[in-house]
Amino acid sequence: MKRSFSIFIKLFVILQSISVLCVSEEFDFFYFVVQWPGSYCDTKNHCCYPKSGKPAADFGIHGLWPNYKDGSYPSNCDPDALFDESQLTDLMSKMQKSWPTLSCPSNDGLKFWSHEWVKHGTCAESELDQREYFEAALKLKDKVNLLQILKDAGIKPDDRFYDLDKIKDAIEEATGFTPGIDCNVDSSHNSQLYQIYQCVDTSGSDFIQCPRLPRSRCPSRVQFPKF
Repeated sequence: MKRSFSIFIKLFVILQSISVLCVSEEFDFFYFVVQWPGSYCDTKNHCCYPKSGKPAADFGIHGLWPNYKDGSYPSNCDPDALFDESQLTDLMSKMQKSWPTLSCPSNDGLKFWSHEWVKHGTCAESELDQREYFEAALKLKDKVNLLQILKDAGIKPDDRFYDLDKIKDAIEEATGFTPGIDCNVDSSHNSQLYQIYQCVDTSGSDFIQCPRLPRSRCPSRVQFPKF
């Protein structure tokens, strides 16, 4: 009996150690992901404007996602994590503007932000607490005006089709770093510019060259829909 109990204790300690390692394992970089609301809404799925009203015709934050260089990523690193709205009280107006939700039914964004924190943010707690995580994403959004960069290159949200390489080149020329581009498909089966990925160091402060770009689902020409 004593031997069995001793083995049980050893196994428990080992499992606890593995659990801690899984939670605290360091990541290599962030993907900072923004999405075009016109492409989100222009699909077979419905979109709903948030309770604060229709968002501006601008890229909105999707998330700040820890990643590994091998293409994998951690998620839901703290099963007991809770989203604390009170930590973001003074950031709410900026969150609504820069990180709007378009999911239905119309809502205030708290569910979206809670999901991003629990799934992705908790895996960055070694670097950023909850408030710092959301502040970092907002600051990154302010650092690079992707819509203006594209407009300056003659690429506008006017329902026209543009060369994917020209979109990438415009962003790389303005920022110094190659972006990742993700597309979705509208109800007419047109591929649309949907999400732009930029890579960020583990402090969440500075853009870097991507150690690994996400797999693209885009053809050589994509539509930039109105919103």
